[in-house]
Amino acid sequence: MSYKCLIIDDEPLARELLETYLHKIPNFELVASCSSALEASTFMNNTKIDLLFLDIEMPVLKGTDFFKNLIQKPDVVFTTAYRDYAVDGFELNALDYLLKPIFFDRFFLAIQKFLKQKQVVQSPSIEQNTRSKENYVFVNKSKKKIKIVFDEVLYIESLKDYIKIHLRDKETIMVKESISAFEKRIDLRFIRLHRSYIVNSEKITAYTKNDVELGRIEIPIGNNYKENMLPFLTSI
Repeated sequence: MSYKCLIIDDEPLARELLETYLHKIPNFELVASCSSALEASTFMNNTKIDLLFLDIEMPVLKGTDFFKNLIQKPDVVFTTAYRDYAVDGFELNALDYLLKPIFFDRFFLAIQKFLKQKQVVQSPSIEQNTRSKENYVFVNKSKKKIKIVFDEVLYIESLKDYIKIHLRDKETIMVKESISAFEKRIDLRFIRLHRSYIVNSEKITAYTKNDVELGRIEIPIGNNYKENMLPFLTSI
């Protein structure tokens, strides 16, 4: 299934970045990239859009005002350089809110939230099955294939060229694999909140702007992730 996407942003570089990100993800078709809400309005009257990436602060007509007046509202991800607009975005039932500069991992998380809301599973063609459709994966350790059941995983920790998989029974399994490669093989319950940590969102028992807690375990939220993690944490 293909989803039609539209980008509206008055900054050319911001549009180009989102265009590049979207082109990396199969099944998401960029049908137009507009420099203003006025330019996009006529287009949207004639084309059904599934997912809208909408800048908030634009000349003539703000993104939030434009979206309020749409009769047929697609799922929307607001993008902005101003953190103060987050409340405005979520009052309009935005799917997500991305703070510029937007990094691919955070953009990809917004895509996952869209797919989760649609209750679909990505095609296996996405980066060789970007998120597993199974509830487990196998990892290589000591010439063996060891089964890792997702529900038993608390968090994953990066140690240079290795990862340490922490399980709920306090067992840990260390394997030679990068955390980025492993992230592509696990399902939507896992979130990357630090360059060195991925956590099972279903195991989070508390959180602040600086860390999440998995029972008595505290995992820090990386500085590059802090501005964008709160919208996700409040949605789980």
